[in-house]
Amino acid sequence: MSLRDGRYVRSIMVDGPQPETYPFSIPCIKNLGELMFHPKVTYIVGENGTGKSTLIEALATACRFNPEGGNRNTIFSTHNTISSLSDHLIVNFNGNLLKEGFFFRAETMYNLFSKAEAEKKDQYGWHVYGWSDRHDASHGEGHLKLFREKIHSGFLIFDEPESALSPEKQMAFLTLITDWIRNGCQIVICTHSPIILSYPESLIYSLDAEAPQVVSYQETQCVQTYDLFMKNRQRMVHELTK
Repeated sequence: MSLRDGRYVRSIMVDGPQPETYPFSIPCIKNLGELMFHPKVTYIVGENGTGKSTLIEALATACRFNPEGGNRNTIFSTHNTISSLSDHLIVNFNGNLLKEGFFFRAETMYNLFSKAEAEKKDQYGWHVYGWSDRHDASHGEGHLKLFREKIHSGFLIFDEPESALSPEKQMAFLTLITDWIRNGCQIVICTHSPIILSYPESLIYSLDAEAPQVVSYQETQCVQTYDLFMKNRQRMVHELTK
């Protein structure tokens, strides 16, 4: 399948020359070029500080998702931390009308749940009614319930969905990816999890170099680090704790 047969978004790029200030000073944003998306799953990986969340949050905002999470009808703001990148991001849509989808931003989901609980009405157009139990569940169970019950179709963007999930729940998330793809979704995921990263029909971009690089699963830093630790656990623990 050609990458230009994407379901909703074909690619993104930054328009014109930009100043040497944040976020354009981040190497992988400065040298973004045209980032092509897989029609099923596109992963963005890299060490902290490489611009993963900055890029994925700008994508979500440019696609008119609420910056703190939700769908295109979710309207609230707790604290604006989104960079100006979204104002300069060109999103090349495939032609399929983007009407549905969801942006999951791990660090602000508490804000989203709290707003839904406070309002107790369908003000945001994504079934706020019935969300009053999200703070009663464990952090991970609340997120998994969100994934299972509130996300179904369209263009899905996830910023570190593994943040509250045990390894077993991460495997459950991998199953959900399969279900969403079968339902016609296109998915973009920023992750540090080798489990979530393992969906086979995908494209992986690493931001660890000066420009985004397409890498294989085994070439990703998170997979190599976990693999190294598990194969040399005693020696590494000794070195890290001496």
